This record gives sequence, C-alpha cells and structure tokens, in this order.
Amino acid sequence: MRRILFFLFLLSSFCYSQKTDSVGANQSRKPDSISIPIKKEIKTKNIDDVVITGTLKPMSKSKSPVNVEIYTQKFFQKNPTPNIFEAIAMVNGVKPQLNCSVCNTGDIHINGLEGPYTMILIDGMPIVSSLSTVYGLSGIPNSLIDRIEVVKGPASSIYGSEAMGGVINIITKNALTAPKLSVDVMTTTWNENNVDFSTKFNVGKNAASLVSLNYFNLNEKTDQNKDNFTDAALQNRISVFNKWNFKRKENRQASFALRYLYEDRFGGEMQWNRSYRGGSDVYGESVYTNRVEAFGMYQWPVKENIITQFSYNFHDQNSFYGTNPFLATQKVGFLQTYWDKKLGSHDIILGATFKKTFYDDNTPGTLSSDGLTNDPMRSPVFGVFIQDQWEINEKNTLLLGYRFDYDKIHHSVYSPRFAWKFSPNPYHTLRFNFGTGFRVVNLFTEDHAALTGSRDVVIRADLKPERSVNGNLNYVWKIPAGESMVNLDASAFYTYFSNKIVGDFDSDPEKIIYDNLQGYGISRGASLNVDYSFSFPLSINLGVTYLDVYQKFDGEEGKVQQLHAPKWSGTYSLTYKFHNNLTVDFTGQFYGPMRLPVLPNDYRPEYSPFYNLSNIQVSKIFRSGFEIYGGIKNIFNFTPNDPLMRPFDPFDKHVNDPVTNPNHYTFDTTYGYAPMQGIRGFLGIKYTLK
Repeated sequence: MRRILFFLFLLSSFCYSQKTDSVGANQSRKPDSISIPIKKEIKTKNIDDVVITGTLKPMSKSKSPVNVEIYTQKFFQKNPTPNIFEAIAMVNGVKPQLNCSVCNTGDIHINGLEGPYTMILIDGMPIVSSLSTVYGLSGIPNSLIDRIEVVKGPASSIYGSEAMGGVINIITKNALTAPKLSVDVMTTTWNENNVDFSTKFNVGKNAASLVSLNYFNLNEKTDQNKDNFTDAALQNRISVFNKWNFKRKENRQASFALRYLYEDRFGGEMQWNRSYRGGSDVYGESVYTNRVEAFGMYQWPVKENIITQFSYNFHDQNSFYGTNPFLATQKVGFLQTYWDKKLGSHDIILGATFKKTFYDDNTPGTLSSDGLTNDPMRSPVFGVFIQDQWEINEKNTLLLGYRFDYDKIHHSVYSPRFAWKFSPNPYHTLRFNFGTGFRVVNLFTEDHAALTGSRDVVIRADLKPERSVNGNLNYVWKIPAGESMVNLDASAFYTYFSNKIVGDFDSDPEKIIYDNLQGYGISRGASLNVDYSFSFPLSINLGVTYLDVYQKFDGEEGKVQQLHAPKWSGTYSLTYKFHNNLTVDFTGQFYGPMRLPVLPNDYRPEYSPFYNLSNIQVSKIFRSGFEIYGGIKNIFNFTPNDPLMRPFDPFDKHVNDPVTNPNHYTFDTTYGYAPMQGIRGFLGIKYTLK
C-alpha cells in the first residue's frame, strides 16, 4: 500500500505542476477544447471505420451485414496491461477466464462459451489455436495492436472449426504507417515489469519493416492469502516481432511477419525452486513455452482481385504439474486463396483452404487405438467456401455463404450462413445473422484441468464433432443529443448445440469425464452497449450482458448451468480530458454469480459472489512525444476466497486420513474464478516519435 500511495503522490504532484505551469504561461489563451458546432448532416454519421473480419473483405462498418465491434489500441490504453489476455476484459461479453489458480493459464470466453469456441486470429490468420489457446494468449503483447475486431456468434462458414463462439481478430500495425520509434515502460507495486519497444525503418521507396520487442518479468513471490501458494504466477517472457509491408502498383497488398515467443512460467508453493521441478517434495507447476509464428498475404499481380494468405506456427511445451509431465509439440500450417469479384450489385468471394495440424504429447490423447504405441495426430483439412453479398438497395443488404470442409476423421462438414442488414435511415440499423458452427475437439490441448494432474481424465466414447446452429439479432440506434450522439448497440443471441463435449467435474471428485452430449446445449442471452460523449470533455462507455448457458441431459430433470458463465456481467469506462492533455480514466468489469467446479460436500459455495474489478489511471501527454501515466488496479481489493482445496497437501499424501479429512477432499486447482492479485499501483512512461 505504501508503494501505491508513493506512486500516486509522484504522479499527481508531477501532473499538477505541469498544469499550473501551463496555466501560468498561457493566461491569455483560450482552452484547446472549445466546442465547435456540428452540422446537422454530419451529426448522423459515425466514424465509419473499415472492418474485414465479418466478410473477409475490407468495407465500412456501416455497410457490413455482420456486426463487427472495433477496439483500437487507444481504447485498451485506458487500463494498461502487458498482453491481450488481460486487455480483452474491457470488451463487453468477452471474459478472460483463469483456468488454474496455480499457474494462471487461461482462455477467452465469448458470451459464456468456453475458450476453445473462440477463434483468435492475427491479421486474419488462425495463428492462435489448440495449445496456444491455453498457453500462448498471455504472450501476445499490446504493442503489436493496431486494432482488434470482435465478431460474436458462429463464423464457421468463413473460418472453419474453432469459430463456434466467435472470432477475435488482432490486426497488427502496418509497417508503412507505424511510428518511427515507440517505447513504453511500466512497473507495478507487485514488481511486474513490462517493456515495449518498436522501431520502423524504410527499405528503399517500396518497403518498410517494423521490429517490435516485448519483455515482461514478474519474479517476486507474493502470498497475501497465506495459503503458501503464489497468488500470481511468476513469469519471464520475451516476444520478438518483425513485419514487412510493401508498396505495389495499383495499391496491391503484400505483407509478411515473423514472431518468436519464449516464456518461463511458475506457480506453486512459496519454497519451490527449480531443483524441485517434477519432484514430490515441493509442489510447483512449471511451464516452458517456445513458439514461432510466420504469416503473411499476397495479392496476385493480375487484373482480378485474387489474394493468398498463409501462416505457420510451431509450439513446443515443456511442463510439469507437480510430478506429472506434459510434453507437447504442435505444428500448424494454413493456406488460403480467394477470389473477390464484383458483379453488379453482388460482391462474390470464392475461396479454398488447406490446414494441416501435427500434434504429439505424452498423454493418452496421442496413443494408438490399442494403447501401446505413440500415434501423433496428423490432421489435414480441405475446405472451400463461397459468399455473396448482395446490396439490394440503399436500405437492404443480403449475405449468403456456404462452406464445405473434409478431413479424414469426420469426413464432410457443411456450414451455411445467412445475414441481412436493414437501414431505413442513418439513425437505425438492424442486422440478423444465422449460421451453423462446428468444431473438432482435442481435449488435451484445450482443457487445462485435464493436464494439472489433480484429476484423472476419462473418455467414455469416441468424441464426435461439436455442432450448433445460431441466430443473432443486432440493433444500432444513433440518438442525436445536442452536439453529440448517443450510440446504443443491442444484441440478442441464441445457440443450440446438437452435440457438445463438456467435462463432467461432478460425478467423481477424482475424475474429469468426457463424453458426447446425451441431450442438447443452449447458449442464449442479450447485451447492450452505450457510448456517449458529453458537451464537456467527458465520455462514457457502458456495457451489460445477460447469459443463460446450460446443458439438458436425456432422462434427467432440470438443466446444468455452464461453469464460469455468469448470468450478468458488464464493463464500464469513463474518461475525462482536461484542456492541458491531462486525462483521467476510470474502467472496470463486474460479474454476477457464476457456477464453479466444487467437490462433493465442498464447504465452498457452488456459486461465486457478485464482484467488481475497478481501475483508475491518470495520464499526461507532452508535446515532446512523452507521456507519463499511473494509477491503481483493483481499487476495491477483491480476491476470491479459497481458490485451492487442501493447499497444505498438494500431493494428496494424507487424503485418506479419516480424522483430518473425513470428507475425502483432494487437492484441486479449478475453483478459482478471478485473479488473486489484489490492489496494486502502476506507473509508466511512453515515448513516440512519429
């Protein structure tokens, strides 16, 4: 707490001195933020950003029949974080979920659906999949971001498997337009240190290269809840990124990028050191990650608009969860070519894809059918798709899509798609989307609980592809209010799963049981976002989401609520800008009760309490290109109670003692639902050279 107060004292003192100096030196000047009347015809227009994720082709957001949410790097800087996994919590309906209370790995949920249903793209390429949905998300630094586009609801007709819940497309900076130099250094009172450095240089007149380096380090063990386990996993992480963009005739596109990630992550007992790795004396979860990514795109030098995109990633995982090793290697290659053709009022895209995945680990997931020899997964998937966007008139746009995929295990998979946009005038837009989703399941790359060693994994039958149908209705209403505009964005969604693979944590406390869904699953709900900028320099962004996610099993009464899917959740962001480039941001998220994986006779509640994570930041921008910022995270100091069961016996050596453990509890790491990091201060400095 003393560190936090000291940080805030330094920042407030510095900013106050700058404010008084500015006022004293400019007594006769008028404030920079004078309100300028907006003409009537301009008032009805939004900043019409270009989006690509919903339909594969660039178009203005207002013309897209698919609702695409856009979030710029500036938006995420209101609550600075070192990586995408933490930053994405600012998006309404999107929840970064910690799946392990020890090593703090996690995934990203959209509208209550688990992480494997969320496809993470980088520049439109499926770089983040399988292993990296658990271990690679925290390794994507915010410094790479130009913007993030979010599409909620199935997108399998365009992106194939893994896009059942939605798509998050991380669009990296363009080397041709990036700043010449950018440096961002931040530290916290928990001794989290983050450094972002990027530089851009031109190569001749037609090429530019962007080099970005991110280093994050947390090496101080903290145990504020006194359970002898680290509250936050120690991390030593480096990411190196290089992207090339090229100028070509007739504005044809071409880019290529490489990224390397290394991370050393540990969570466990406070007395652990490397000599205990894999042993049974002191419990620790130690994860070494090595990852290489390459991706790019090339527009053919022909009259027709033909584009080829490609990506490759190599992921090596060397992990121990107590005494249980998890050693895995994954290689994924992806190639896609599509033809974009305009025929009158029709925009047609015709494409073909090929994806090949190699996956091997030391678990039963890659054993042969007889269980005697190792049999790595080699999964080639071929796909073709067609899409027709028909602009019927100025008010109506129709989109029809269809995708066919074939792989050697599940053979033919079909994914139709329908979207309709109706805009009677610039103030109102209605969008309806319908589509199907499918996903091929690989439990051992997606479910962290299956790897921790705290429970045995049981697979009852051959797991079939998951399938769903989805409907999504979106309504945007722009309400003139003085010289500003109130933007209301409301959505209702409904997804029906005819098959879904869900881990059964309840039947046996020592097992996770997987099987095809004998029944059906439902994910339904609604969300509302409100944006408004007042006539004085205050802007607000508020969001709320209602969810009802459950499974209904044949022959059983009632329904089973999905784990970690709160009925109510929301986000808020309030920004006040002073005339001297001093800004105050108040941001946060709130979550209603969510069902948790409890043990039989568990003394811990089955549902989490309502909780709120709030942050405040004060920042000051200088004309020289420097910016200083600082504030407090988790102002109300919320942390979950009892995230670990029996932390004093992590190897279950005394689990059968009838005196000390009459309920036969076992060590369990899956109960945690929120970060264990309490209130902490942060301070940072940026420099940008345009």
